[in-house]
Amino acid sequence: MLGAIAGDVIGSRFEHAGIKSKDFELFDLVNDDDKVIGQALRSACHGDPGLIHRAVHVLVFNSSGALLLQKRAPGKYIQPGKWDTSVGGHLALGESYLAAAYREMAEELGLTGLPLTYLYRSVIRNQIESEIVQTYLVITDNEIVYEHREISEVRFWTHDQIDQLLGQEIFTPNFEEEWQMFKTFARRYQSADPDRVAFCPGTSFPDLWQELYAASDPDSG
Repeated sequence: MLGAIAGDVIGSRFEHAGIKSKDFELFDLVNDDDKVIGQALRSACHGDPGLIHRAVHVLVFNSSGALLLQKRAPGKYIQPGKWDTSVGGHLALGESYLAAAYREMAEELGLTGLPLTYLYRSVIRNQIESEIVQTYLVITDNEIVYEHREISEVRFWTHDQIDQLLGQEIFTPNFEEEWQMFKTFARRYQSADPDRVAFCPGTSFPDLWQELYAASDPDSG
């Protein structure tokens, strides 16, 4: 808590001086087993891949199965102007992955009160940073009210539209990596209905799991 307060105080002072306060956010540093081993400033983490920190992604699908992507604002330090994961952000000091996912979804897209489904954990490493990421899924047709300082545009994409533009510098490298992970994961748990995403909101099992469970559980009927 004291670290978060200190980060806020430092950030507010530098913001008055015209320096972005986000650079002075403090992140928990973790080892390869996701155990906290220290703290560091955002500005230090973004530039040193040796400083592993935590992040969350949320994949926002509509009821037709299209995936919402956000276009990063031109002023973003990393990958400006490219299309990115529906929701993405870092954990605050001491924050849980799930709490961060709900917070980021509200802050970035104005979506609240929706159940999230946990999908998988991954490690994303590149020349800029290293993150341990937990990815969640939500299905909604609610109105999107996005954060204009961070996002310049949002739109829903079909799976084919995304696949056709991969590798053309339309999307961020992190999203392209995320998309491949999601497709691999989704192939394992296919929906019984080909027109549906294979995951239900909240703690529900994928369709295929539901059918297998019902068939094998004598008490399910």
